Amino acid sequence: MRSVIVDCAIYRNGRRTEGPADVSEALAEVRATGEGFLWIGLHEPTEGEFDLVTSEFGLHPLAVEDALKAHQRPKLEVYDDSLFLVLKPVLYDGTTGTVTTGELMLFVGDSFVVTVRHGEGAPLAEVRRRLEEDPEVLRHGPTAVMYAVSDAVVDGYLVVAAQLETDLDGLEAEVFAPTGGDTGNTAAGIYHFKRQVVEFRRAVGPLAEPVARLAGAGVPFVHAHAQPFFRDVADHLTRASEYAEAFDRLLSDILAAHLSQVGVRQNNDLRKISAWAAMVAVPTMIAGVYGMNFAHMPELTTVWGYPAVIAVMAMAVLGLHRMFKRRGWL
Repeated sequence: MRSVIVDCAIYRNGRRTEGPADVSEALAEVRATGEGFLWIGLHEPTEGEFDLVTSEFGLHPLAVEDALKAHQRPKLEVYDDSLFLVLKPVLYDGTTGTVTTGELMLFVGDSFVVTVRHGEGAPLAEVRRRLEEDPEVLRHGPTAVMYAVSDAVVDGYLVVAAQLETDLDGLEAEVFAPTGGDTGNTAAGIYHFKRQVVEFRRAVGPLAEPVARLAGAGVPFVHAHAQPFFRDVADHLTRASEYAEAFDRLLSDILAAHLSQVGVRQNNDLRKISAWAAMVAVPTMIAGVYGMNFAHMPELTTVWGYPAVIAVMAMAVLGLHRMFKRRGWL
């Protein structure tokens, strides 16, 4: 069990205190005194490792199943003895242009907080450090932890949105550059970026409803004075969601513009090919006529016949070239 416990501590009056190393004894101490709460953090526990936490904290089996299997949408479930909140932290790797999402589950009760982390990107260590440095916030108990974790995750969305916006500006400049979009990888790059935005939206969009519920009244185990703070989280989440929607629309426009550019380039190429084919066709036609085996052909017996025919071919080609150049085909 100790292998999956990232941290375990008792907090009283907003300050970390020394307590029993055993989870069961620590929880019993908190409930016996009626002061403070226990915060335990777990990383990818197995079913067997999580059994002790389930039995000691009285967690609902459906929530436990979700916490163990992961791959959940952001949501908020209310049970008799606890709240169950699912968050999806997001990271962006600028070198590969890839968005990765983790999963973070919070069980919140009257005297405990249990956090379960899957994957990377969860800001729990930093959140715990900041809370321990601000006893006035931590004094509000499990609600403060839930707010701080939610706020950190949503702030991470805004950071990723800024990184995506920077790379999207670069992609847009590349597509609309004078020589942009000439490579066959441009459309694939746009589509890859669009997939990353979709992954980002999957984390951001579903979280709006749980945060709105936390910002309202009537949710058990949530301190009444915490509602304005959760409304602030909801405002930041709205901004992140607006960024995601804007990115998706802009990528669709960029892809459409790129395909239009490809069509224009193909049309220009076809016009050039047609112009050169026309210029080649005229001398070919004349040469073909004089290649016929007829006895009576114009200028066959004239000394200047051959040069005259060559001159006619050259003049015809030059005339066509000037006409196509003037019309922008060449």
